[in-house]
Amino acid sequence: MSNESAMQLQSREVQLVSRPQGEPTEENFKLVTTDVAPLGDRQFLVQNIWMSVDPYMRGRMKEGKSYVSPFQLDQPLDGGCLGRVIESRHNEFSVGDFVLANAGWREYWTSNGDGVTKIDPALAPLQAYLGVLGMTGMTAWVGLKRIANLQPGSTVFVSAASGAVGSIVCQIAKLHDCFVIGSAGSKEKLDWLQQSANVDAVINYKEVENLIGELKRLAPNRVDIYFDNVGGDHLEAAIEAMQDFGCVVACGMISTYNATEPMAAPRNLFKIVSKRIRIQGFIVRDHLADRDEFIREMSAWIKSGKIVWNDTVTQGLENAPAAFIGLFSGNNLGKSLVKISEP
Repeated sequence: MSNESAMQLQSREVQLVSRPQGEPTEENFKLVTTDVAPLGDRQFLVQNIWMSVDPYMRGRMKEGKSYVSPFQLDQPLDGGCLGRVIESRHNEFSVGDFVLANAGWREYWTSNGDGVTKIDPALAPLQAYLGVLGMTGMTAWVGLKRIANLQPGSTVFVSAASGAVGSIVCQIAKLHDCFVIGSAGSKEKLDWLQQSANVDAVINYKEVENLIGELKRLAPNRVDIYFDNVGGDHLEAAIEAMQDFGCVVACGMISTYNATEPMAAPRNLFKIVSKRIRIQGFIVRDHLADRDEFIREMSAWIKSGKIVWNDTVTQGLENAPAAFIGLFSGNNLGKSLVKISEP
């Protein structure tokens, strides 16, 4: 593609036009067409193929300070994406290279290479770099390996166990000979956890009358590690069922993201003291120095068939808001991805 044609190229992008109050709606987003500027020296142009939608993005739709800056109104959102270089004036990125970056929610983007990583399409399917081989898989790996200090034979409870992170947490724990209990909200998800991820026991949190009682029944010797993706009543149940000196890995609390009033649970936080429970939150970006080790270990598990995954794919950039909103009603099994174009 020449500079002249790049000047004429247009790109669709999804902008945030209002801040959600409670659960996001389609009206909070707008699909906009913009012109793609010609490349400057040491720049390259990427056509996005895949983008990720993730629960943490809900926090960025609020105003206020957090570990990542909030999305700006009337500007394109961003997030994990994978694309192909289609034009380059950069000596380190060539046409045809597949790259990973944080420029999702749009069809095309230009870069000077900062924050962009080349990926090997022969190692795994392209979209895996946004899931099991990307920050999703690394979040599961870091949470268990670096935060929980996972030990063989532990009893591990995972909420949102069929989700992008939770499903990988379950399998890493199983690879370390742990007894794994997963919570999810449908028969389809529970069947996948038991038949594909080899989870030992499951809880349908939408049907169980007493979450605490059910967790204690399934883990009579108590829970050693709780990997928290939900918060609220799941965290309360884990604290109640946890062994002395147990560990809560606080990865996410999706039950609170759209709340307009403070949540009632957990009501038993005092037991953190009596049971000497360690609770630690973490952000995977703080552990990027471990990325090479993670890639080596995870790619070996994938090659040997010890890790499997499921993607929920939405076709078309225009449907990205719906895919994102669907995260909060549990529409996804595994990683939720949007396919923007063909490779």
